[in-house]
Amino acid sequence: MSGIVIVGGGQAGASLAAKARALDPDVPITLIGAEIDPPYQRPPLSKAYLLGEMARERLYLRPSDWYAESRITLRLDQPASAIDLAAKTVHAGGSDIPYDQLALTTGSVAVHLPASIGGELDGVFTVRTLRDVDHMEPCFQPGARLLVVGGGYIGLEAAAVAAKLGVKVTLVEMAERILGRVASAETADIVRELHHEHGVDIREGVGLERLTGDQRVTGSVLTDGSHVDADFVIVGIGIRPDTRLAEAAGIACDNGIAVDALGQTSADGVWAAGDCTSFPWKGGRLRLESVQNAIDQAECVAANMLGAGAPYEPKPWFWSDQYDMKLQIAGLNTGYDRVVRRGEGRPCSLWYYAGDRLLAVDAVDAARDYMVGKRLIEAGKSPDPDAIADPQTDLMALLRA
Repeated sequence: MSGIVIVGGGQAGASLAAKARALDPDVPITLIGAEIDPPYQRPPLSKAYLLGEMARERLYLRPSDWYAESRITLRLDQPASAIDLAAKTVHAGGSDIPYDQLALTTGSVAVHLPASIGGELDGVFTVRTLRDVDHMEPCFQPGARLLVVGGGYIGLEAAAVAAKLGVKVTLVEMAERILGRVASAETADIVRELHHEHGVDIREGVGLERLTGDQRVTGSVLTDGSHVDADFVIVGIGIRPDTRLAEAAGIACDNGIAVDALGQTSADGVWAAGDCTSFPWKGGRLRLESVQNAIDQAECVAANMLGAGAPYEPKPWFWSDQYDMKLQIAGLNTGYDRVVRRGEGRPCSLWYYAGDRLLAVDAVDAARDYMVGKRLIEAGKSPDPDAIADPQTDLMALLRA
């Protein structure tokens, strides 16, 4: 029996392997990873690990020997290069690995700057893998000059770490404001003020025209004609689903590897989970980039590979740590037309509504607001916006209403 083969050694792959083993003590499981390290946490890379507050081994989702003890064959540093759907094999590490069922948990890859504007100069980095962070870590010296390209969560978290380490940071965001795709203007205002307090120069509505330098980056020219000197650059302009293997094999893709409600792809015996997938959602398709989704969807798919037949029902939540601020997000704010603020300054929370329906909550140093908001959203309850805004309202009572 060839058993289950998992391609992708990230959070989703590790979660799927662990769940499959817990459900079936005998099924053969092989996990193929492209990196030299066993599956590890990615969120701390640009925070605790870069700050030197977390050792490499603490990033690992499981101790290295757990895989052998659990009878999971771990094939590291073996990027998969092809899938043969007819032969039911995956080519990786110079050999063809047979499977009965295949799970693609290939995750996502960082979007890079084009070489034509200096994207391949030395000193230009993305934040996606341990290798990325290990390569950039020596640049974080007090007084060094950093240019961050992109005002999403990845860029802002990297800017926060750099500022804490005494690096002089300039962040440019070509959209009219930071966090434009993912958060309200009210949340962006809080985050922007926090960065200004720590000396970060945030320039919104300004794009990068090109990086300057011969072999190594020395600075940049922005679209407003200004110049910013830089000793190194971090590019945080987004990630894209890694669909290369699936596309080459002829598996249907639609903003990710397209799966049905169970996690099955268009190919017989092939499943997918995590950042690399798009799945049915409210009449359309949704792709989520989060640790929580990677875990939950992978565990659901593992059960379905073993016959459970249970559709995946996402319960989205996210978080971002910047300086001493913890931002916790419940739900998806897509389609909101009103934001209700609870609390002035910090802590506070921002509640997103579409008409009278609660969609999402951004909680800034407000763990209780986050917990209540998450439970309300999951229960399909939408409290009156005026009650949310009233500081005298007992949020816990809203759960019982």
